[in-house]
Amino acid sequence: MSAHENRLAKEKSPYLLQHARNPVDWYPWGAEALERAKQEDKPILLSIGYAACHWCHVMERESFENDSIAARMNELFVNVKVDREERPDLDQVYQLVVQLMGRSGGWPLTVFLTPDQKPFFAGTYFPPADKYGVPGFPAILEAVADAYKRRRGEVLAQAGEITQEIERVGALPPGEGAIGQDLLRKACRRLLARFDSHNGGFGSRPKFPNTMSLDLLLMRGALEGDAVSKESVELALDKMQKGGIWDHLRGGFHRYSTDARWLVPHFEKMLYDNALLLRLYVDGHRALGDARFAETARALVAYLFAEMRDASGAFYATQDADSEGQEGKFFVWKLGDLRAAVGDDHEAYEVARVYFGITEEGNFEETGATVLSEVRSIERAAAIVDLDADVARRALERARAKMLAAREQRPRPTRDDKILASWNALMIGALAEAGRALDEPAWIGAAKAAFAAIEKRLVRSGRVRRYFMPGEDEAPEARRGFLDDQAYVASAALDLYEATGDPRYVAVAREIADAMLEHHEDTREGGFFFAPDDGDALIARTKDVFDQAVPSGASMAAKLCLRLGEIADETYAEHGRRQIEPVGPTAIDNPLGLGKAVAVLDRLVRGTVDVVLVGDPSGERAQTLAAAVFRRYLPHRNVVWVDPRRPETAEAVKVLAEGKGARGDDTVAYVCRNRTCSAPVSDVTALEGLLDRK
Repeated sequence: MSAHENRLAKEKSPYLLQHARNPVDWYPWGAEALERAKQEDKPILLSIGYAACHWCHVMERESFENDSIAARMNELFVNVKVDREERPDLDQVYQLVVQLMGRSGGWPLTVFLTPDQKPFFAGTYFPPADKYGVPGFPAILEAVADAYKRRRGEVLAQAGEITQEIERVGALPPGEGAIGQDLLRKACRRLLARFDSHNGGFGSRPKFPNTMSLDLLLMRGALEGDAVSKESVELALDKMQKGGIWDHLRGGFHRYSTDARWLVPHFEKMLYDNALLLRLYVDGHRALGDARFAETARALVAYLFAEMRDASGAFYATQDADSEGQEGKFFVWKLGDLRAAVGDDHEAYEVARVYFGITEEGNFEETGATVLSEVRSIERAAAIVDLDADVARRALERARAKMLAAREQRPRPTRDDKILASWNALMIGALAEAGRALDEPAWIGAAKAAFAAIEKRLVRSGRVRRYFMPGEDEAPEARRGFLDDQAYVASAALDLYEATGDPRYVAVAREIADAMLEHHEDTREGGFFFAPDDGDALIARTKDVFDQAVPSGASMAAKLCLRLGEIADETYAEHGRRQIEPVGPTAIDNPLGLGKAVAVLDRLVRGTVDVVLVGDPSGERAQTLAAAVFRRYLPHRNVVWVDPRRPETAEAVKVLAEGKGARGDDTVAYVCRNRTCSAPVSDVTALEGLLDRK
């Protein structure tokens, strides 16, 4: 370690390495830091963030690179840096501290702990000096250190009370009321009350995609014919794609919008957002019949393949919001930038200027730069610049290509190239489903390659490790995975099984599910712990049923168990029910926070549509029948494949395969609802009729 480096220089995480040259004497989380705090009787300053976090960068520049602030941190505290993507268990526990203190959580997360890890004060971003009545970070440091030194009894009492509250959060209070067939209607009624009927989405600002909530509305529209729910999803998908949250040159979605109109985003791009939105746009296309949503999905996948894929086939975690020390600089445009990019192509310049709304004033933080969005339709832009619509459309495509080429010459935002199991699993499942739905076999191939990379480097005896770094052949055993890693990867295996018919994926899903039940299930109270039983001993072992930016690991674990129970072995289903049923009344009352739980409950109550394809899975007839299934939006669906020549294919999915025989050499399909099955059909039209039956 050089004189200009701290202990983070030895870490693998790109986020921790960003802080390796801070004058702060940073430690990674571990025994060395905890032991020093005890020996020197110093409080711990715990700072949690991630590589693409804009305000994490701001606090680093303002405070952690400030020599005088760093000196006081080093003198008064044992300073610990954590990448929340490496250690979501720590983040989950200590985010609760901020919320229990009546503040909004987020990153950077700043928590002050006693040497035995108990929190007594917390916040998020702190400015470098007092401002507008808000104490600056130096004042916070002094006040916290003084309290720990002079009012130790009060500090320890508060730490004990907060720790007890964190432990209680793990037990979700039972809601009131029964779970019935109307649960989806009730939940969606509450969602619609929060829906922005002008701009789409929920609430005002900042505005997040809230994918799980939109999933529920789409589900209600399709299953129960609710026109308002359908129209709401269509509006949200349309407004997001037209807004600045969508990258109009390369494709892909930014993290969230700072305004109600989806115009100015926080510019980081997260793998999980794009995985969830890929699936949602494909489902929107299938349910609503809008070809634009399929085009959005194709552009999103093109972005992923161009910028987010590792040599192993797996996908990187994030792209940063900042470049050259400024948020969004890589993405925004001035008129001079546009002129330089398109050169003497006057038509391209005029159409792009009008279509994207690029002006002298701009729309981004009084910089004179513009965040690109679809301000006018191409038809309206063509009329304004007095061009035929087809001519304008071609001019816009020339402009896009030239603008993208010019943007590629700018200094790029950094990328967090960790390969996270859970986030990759979300993308693998989305690619497998989308590849089938949009007839893109290369996407299914990409999903298989990514899964192979995850399986090779991260899965051992059914246990999924958290992440690997590019170039690693195997992640260290110490990178234990958490509930979402297990539930998501096993679910992705089932998605790949449905897309390919390969029974090996069912075996992998079962092995992971078995290990998940062994190490995460609460066999006394029901439900699932986020951290495994052999993980680090933290102040609390939490059970978090709420969705965050990604679906709740507990809800995904419940759905995984239900799916395995529906197709392979009915004993799995009881584990899922023990997780999801107690959450029901609370989930119906709070669908914005428990959207995935509502969806799983609806599956449990409503039942599934099961399609059994019997015959040669590689044959033309089987593929034609499968295509008819995947073209449809069927929210609670299982697809299983039985090849009469291979008994193991029926054994893998024996719950559904039982009694489903072939009809001579013909390939047939059975459609079952609530274990009542149709006669076998081999005609696509007949199959479509069975699928469309309510």
